[in-house]
Amino acid sequence: MYLIKSPLLLKWYYPSLLWNKSRTEKVIYLTFDDGPIPNVTDFVLKTLKVFNAKATFFCIGDNIVKHPEVFERVKNDGHAIGNHTFNHLKGWKTDDETYLQNTLKCQELTQTNLFRPPYGRIKKSQVRSLESVVWSPESGSKLKTTNAQLQIVMWDVLSGDFDINLAPEKCYQNVIKHTENGSIIVFHDSLKAFDRLTYALPKVLAYFTEKGFAFATL
Repeated sequence: MYLIKSPLLLKWYYPSLLWNKSRTEKVIYLTFDDGPIPNVTDFVLKTLKVFNAKATFFCIGDNIVKHPEVFERVKNDGHAIGNHTFNHLKGWKTDDETYLQNTLKCQELTQTNLFRPPYGRIKKSQVRSLESVVWSPESGSKLKTTNAQLQIVMWDVLSGDFDINLAPEKCYQNVIKHTENGSIIVFHDSLKAFDRLTYALPKVLAYFTEKGFAFATL
């Protein structure tokens, strides 16, 4: 069971997390979780290029290590990079120190100020821990500060492309029915999502391009 549109209650419970951007501008924010992997991420990059669209890729550290050439292609195409932990950990079932260290292991590779919790599941204690991290690429280490530097990014539209029982057309409809100005939309550049992704992503890009929207990085 999952919700396509993030409920207001969750946004209230986690007020420091980023759920959407400004509602005043015709800009939407496509995000892709779980890559980078060959073929699937390459498909996404080619499709985005057709529409001159930019996006944000929340990468798993282990996949970066396995497929560094795909990771470099994402960066070279001008897309933003986010941290998605090294091993796709579920925060609710992971102790805080393990979660932090796994995230920092991925951070050494991504060197970003954006983080998305896998499954969207994260404890408040983990939020506090991650928001206290400042990454210093020059020194290759983390520093502690009272100012939040790592932005935890959620979403307000979930495509459902990871659901193997979801029809590709329904995946597309999920996005176009619930997206508005400033929406952060979740797709997955994963093998599990590929059938729905290949159908829905080009149609979503075409639909919102025709309506005058821009696609930007976070």
